[in-house]
Amino acid sequence: MSRGWSIYVIALVVLNIVATVWLLWWTSRRPKGGPDPSSTTGHVWDGDLTEYNKPLPKWWINLFYITIVFSIGYLAWYPGMGNLAGWSGWTSAGEHDQDKAAADAKLAEAFRAYEGQPIDRIAQDPKAVAFGAAIFANNCAMCHGSDARGAKGYPNLTDADWLWGGTPDQILTTVLQGRQAAMPPLAAAIGGDVGVTEVAAYVQSLSGIKADPALAAAGKTRFGGVCAACHGVDGKGNPALGAPNLTDRTWLYGSDFATIREAVTLGRAGMMPAHEPIIGETRSRLAAAYVWSLSHPAAGQDDSP
Repeated sequence: MSRGWSIYVIALVVLNIVATVWLLWWTSRRPKGGPDPSSTTGHVWDGDLTEYNKPLPKWWINLFYITIVFSIGYLAWYPGMGNLAGWSGWTSAGEHDQDKAAADAKLAEAFRAYEGQPIDRIAQDPKAVAFGAAIFANNCAMCHGSDARGAKGYPNLTDADWLWGGTPDQILTTVLQGRQAAMPPLAAAIGGDVGVTEVAAYVQSLSGIKADPALAAAGKTRFGGVCAACHGVDGKGNPALGAPNLTDRTWLYGSDFATIREAVTLGRAGMMPAHEPIIGETRSRLAAAYVWSLSHPAAGQDDSP
């Protein structure tokens, strides 16, 4: 809160307290000689029910004063006057941090058994997989979907196709450290609009999609000179670079001609954030174990007798 707003809030609070005290004092004054027992407000109901104009009892008035004194003490103890911290030093942020620390300690105790464990081993424990599913729902489902089947630009985590590799260590590294895809715009490098069209046709032909043979043949040469550096001469990709396999039927952004041309022309820059700084190392392991179990259903079965 800025200094100006803080002064405004303090002035407003003080003005309200002073005005309340004055109003209470003014309305509780007793006339000289005592109240007129015949004085009424003029309100009459049912012919004989009259509202008299009499002051409140002193004990009731004093209760009002006590509440005002309490409010002043409350504002002095807790931060309720602009930027003034209050004598107690209490803050909502501090209380949040204490509650979070207590909750984190409970979670750490619950997750202690999984610290440093390989995710394929963790995935054999149904309880751990349930923990991982909850962590996934809170932190990963907004991109990959509640069923982990992904969407356009977000990988399906339930199949056997992995951009950065599907081994337990590779999946864990992806969750802990994140990934940054970097396909640069290639239109200028492969011959402009004509080159993009030819390469797009060739890429479609790699996965068995019907494409113009002449365009695909010309695109193969251009692909080998530029695109093969990441996707390989055979187009099967490179998990070390996150370069997808272009020979299967799994497409992150779509397999239609226009979408492929867009990718070649403009490039792609998908980003998976690192989750270790967000949810910690052990919870990242549990989430990764859940992801592992989705494409390895047998892993989630407990083989213990």
